[in-house]
Amino acid sequence: MWALEWQGSILVVDAGLMFPQEDMPGVDLVLPDISYLLQRVKEVVGIVLTHGHEDHIGGLPFALKRLNVPVYGTRLTLGLLKAKLREHRILR
Repeated sequence: MWALEWQGSILVVDAGLMFPQEDMPGVDLVLPDISYLLQRVKEVVGIVLTHGHEDHIGGLPFALKRLNVPVYGTRLTLGLLKAKLREHRILR
């Protein structure tokens, strides 16, 4: 996850997840820390997705529960995101 800031606006690029290393027993997923974005939520203009792999969209179901911002991407990437949001029961 990248947060690009310019002239008072924040644009986020990707919101993936990582899978834990072997030395992280009991951890299922590693999610990005969005606390900075939550503190500046009014400045976040959206999230741009580069492609639909887990390491680029996998954290979005968790982030979008707390950030109500537009998400941009190709038709294919947004289709994969829709499926993921349905899987997490965020969309019907």
